[in-house]
Amino acid sequence: MKTDIEIAQEAKMEPIAKVAEKIGLTEDDIDLYGKYKCKISLDVLKKNENKKDGKLILVTAINPTPAGEGKSTVTVGLGEALSQMNKNAVIALREPSLGPVFGIKGGAAGGGYAQVVPMEDINLHFTGDMHAITSANNLLCAAIDNHLHQGNSLRIDQRRIVFKRVMDMNDRALREIVVGLGGKINGFPREDGFMITVASEIMAILCLATSLMDLKERMGKILIAYDLDGNPVYCKDLNVQGAMALLMKDAIRPNLVQTLENTPAIIHGGPFANIAHGCNSILATKMALKLGDYVITEAGFGADLGAEKFLDIKCRYGKLNPDCVVIVATIRALKHHGGVDKKELNIPNVEALKKGLANLQKQIENIKKYGVPVVVAINKFITDSEDEVKCIEEFCKNEGVKVALAEVWEKGGEGGLELAKEVLDVIENEKSNFKYLYDEKLSIKEKLNIIAKEIYGADGVDFTTQAQKQVSELERFNLDKLPICVAKTQYSLSDNPALLARPEGFRITVKEVRVSNGAGFIVVMTGNIMTMPGLPKVPAAERMDIAEDGSIVGLF
Repeated sequence: MKTDIEIAQEAKMEPIAKVAEKIGLTEDDIDLYGKYKCKISLDVLKKNENKKDGKLILVTAINPTPAGEGKSTVTVGLGEALSQMNKNAVIALREPSLGPVFGIKGGAAGGGYAQVVPMEDINLHFTGDMHAITSANNLLCAAIDNHLHQGNSLRIDQRRIVFKRVMDMNDRALREIVVGLGGKINGFPREDGFMITVASEIMAILCLATSLMDLKERMGKILIAYDLDGNPVYCKDLNVQGAMALLMKDAIRPNLVQTLENTPAIIHGGPFANIAHGCNSILATKMALKLGDYVITEAGFGADLGAEKFLDIKCRYGKLNPDCVVIVATIRALKHHGGVDKKELNIPNVEALKKGLANLQKQIENIKKYGVPVVVAINKFITDSEDEVKCIEEFCKNEGVKVALAEVWEKGGEGGLELAKEVLDVIENEKSNFKYLYDEKLSIKEKLNIIAKEIYGADGVDFTTQAQKQVSELERFNLDKLPICVAKTQYSLSDNPALLARPEGFRITVKEVRVSNGAGFIVVMTGNIMTMPGLPKVPAAERMDIAEDGSIVGLF
């Protein structure tokens, strides 16, 4: 079987202007970034404001395992299948981060014959959005330290600066650092640290902003520090939100590319779902809904993370109403949840599969709590046995949800036709009664308890002494009436990655609580989640290379 990059390099791409025409975009609506990718003007939203929105389909998954789930691949394949059925389908995805690309996880462009292209460009720099986010973030950091150096008229307590520098790479050595060494000319020494760009509040703001002016206003609201009296200090107090927005003037515009089968795909924004809110931008999704009759989007990791944040944060701010949720599962991953070692996942094991189905069952229950119809997609591997497939089909029948095989990795859109038919049937015959899980005006503890008990299945939530103080402080400054974004391991419904399937009798421990005031949510840190990942022992970068003719090898 060919590698993903070999398949992508053999793709017969259409000029992006031609792809844009399929969804009603003219040459005045786009700015080309080469022949096969472009930026879409925000004026497109104004031009189409009276046009009825298309149907919104969210693709999510069970808790991920080392066996793989293929959520992005199914998203792309479903879009291609709908296009094959002569439906006006638009795919909306997140942008890959260079950290995972060169680390261990891989990119976010799908796989096999269900990919978005040009794959190399999308995974490597793309249109420069990540760099713009990084620059805007670090401009604010530079302004903070310059303010300290130039007399500190705001009386910022340099021990309580909460806004960190970022870079789009996995580099564990930068998690905890000291800046300002080298004497008076270099400023005041203080503790600092780096996060990965996708964990930046600037990334979250990009993905939740509804216009350039909204983006600028949100940047001004960023809580950067506390002063010597314990009062909050905001980005607008340094008056650099305008310059930051200027750096983002192109990055705020969604990017248009295509799939291997030339289906339009809008890719924009890329927060991780374990340390951030895990969804592409509201602007990209809203644009897709105006340009397509069916919009297929995805949210990161399992439904307990990405889907919960999509539904409770993104839909709340974007006033979005999803029509259907697809939950992706692989037989291999379900067997892993059932206790099978990674080395033995290719061996048929119905009993282990039945144990692992508890995870899928919980994720189905979770989505139903939002009032949105569910379809289960079995992302098929060649090692899956007929008995194992029948086992899942029977399970889904008992759960009252539709199920379909997805063979999009191997067959592209053709392999997603069965899934597409089930999704269309659900949209046409089952009304979505979407509702949020909680009222954002509740207290932080009340909101978090609802998420932990209803979505994770926890018995409750415990706060460390530090976290309790942080909650009290946010309440004192009226910064607590916002949705909750939980930073939690993606591998388990709990905050312990070793507890697979559907754990019971556990509690969630909160170590840190902080506000992303510009983005508009409370970040709750649990477990051992790092906002700056590290590289593995053998990084993916070691197998990558470029030839004299410019061709790339080893990129997936």
